[in-house]
Amino acid sequence: QVQLVESGGGLVQAGGSLRLSCVASGSILSISAMGWYRQAPGKERQLVATDTSGSSATYADSVKGRFTISRDNAKNTVYLQMNSLKPEDTAVYYCNAQILTTSYWQRQYWGQGTQVTVSS
Repeated sequence: QVQLVESGGGLVQAGGSLRLSCVASGSILSISAMGWYRQAPGKERQLVATDTSGSSATYADSVKGRFTISRDNAKNTVYLQMNSLKPEDTAVYYCNAQILTTSYWQRQYWGQGTQVTVSS
């Protein structure tokens, strides 16, 4: 059993900041990558940022310079610091992780999603 639990979403004014957190727990041997995706109404779920072990972080062009992804490996936690938020950032944000379980089964896991709403 593996769970991803997200927190930090909410309503913020344009130009404001939020920090999202996602904690992975359960029968985990290793996590090779963690990241964030978002899905706005009527749009496809899109990559926001990823932090892959042994590699540089990657960002969608739309958030470069504004968002920062970071990980606390000891706590199996990934964060997304979101600054200078814009109304177009409004979406449901999903945590994602590539996890090898204690049963030696590797797959992607998703969080439940957290709503981020940026008012104009």
